[in-house]
Amino acid sequence: MHLIRRTIRIVVAALALCSASWALAQDTKGGIGLAMPTVTSQRWVVDGLAMVRAMNRLGYRPDLKFADDNVATQIAQIEEMLKQSDLRMLVISAIDGSKLTQVLKKAADRKIKVIAYDRLIRDTPHVDYYATFDNFQVGVLQGTHLIERLGVNKGKGPFTIELFGGSEDDNNAFFFYEGAMSVLRPHIEKGRLIVGSGQVGMDKVSTQRWSGSVARARLMQILDKHYTKQRLDAILSPYDGITMELISGLKKANYGQGALALPIITGQDAEMPSVRSIIRGEQSSTVFKDNRELAQVVSTMADAILSGKKPVINDEISYDNGLKILPSYLLKPTLVDASNWRALLVDTGYYKADQFR
Repeated sequence: MHLIRRTIRIVVAALALCSASWALAQDTKGGIGLAMPTVTSQRWVVDGLAMVRAMNRLGYRPDLKFADDNVATQIAQIEEMLKQSDLRMLVISAIDGSKLTQVLKKAADRKIKVIAYDRLIRDTPHVDYYATFDNFQVGVLQGTHLIERLGVNKGKGPFTIELFGGSEDDNNAFFFYEGAMSVLRPHIEKGRLIVGSGQVGMDKVSTQRWSGSVARARLMQILDKHYTKQRLDAILSPYDGITMELISGLKKANYGQGALALPIITGQDAEMPSVRSIIRGEQSSTVFKDNRELAQVVSTMADAILSGKKPVINDEISYDNGLKILPSYLLKPTLVDASNWRALLVDTGYYKADQFR
């Protein structure tokens, strides 16, 4: 909770500085609405502020809003943005990618272009482009890390494993899960990996709104029912916020004490608590998606569109939103573990070294 409050204070201060800079600007190329899911996750704060800086540099007036993971709030924020006379584009990271149909029809009526940011916007023709990381590859990295750390790829096992997925209202969650299962499923089918609970498939392993507390409650039920006489060797976790809660639950179940080692456990987003956990030897890995790169790609894409040019895209087949295939730009994710966290996260300037002392 302290970290959340501190994050909110940082965002408020940063936005105040941005507002001051906008006030000093006499002219801009127009407004761009930036609708982000929540201020309580470090990655969305980094994404939002990176886009504000990039779009300021390009001469636009960015309007950044965080919706507290509430769909109605996000829709209301977008509707408020649409009232701005100079609004030219919306960049939206949807909380629920299937709930924006009506508000985006209003944007289309005003000829406002829309870029889906990181999360696919579904079931509407009124979205123009998509920018994200290669979400299937995120899962591949997670699954590969698990089998390599366990040694399954070298014939070791069998090992027990439990599977956790992201929120079913986030299209990315399915890509993460299927990417991981493309690696894990063959070993599960051959009995080298055993899902002790028997819970497989996103209908059984998803975690509503990516809630760490929800995932932790599910894990404790699984441990009580299926692991009283055997140990849990590995956990597929899709996101750092979930992972940290799972580790907390595991410790309460006496994992990480004496001979009962913590399971090998994955994550995503390279959030600072998880990086510190990796350094301590608890969380095994995370997948780093350099949000600065994504923010820059989206800002450049927006500028090209609003300048009457065709933006650079590198995928025209992967992302069907139910009504159309969205031209997309996919960035490459990277696995972070104890061997490379400093090179990838500190030496690149994403974090400062003194944040880990």
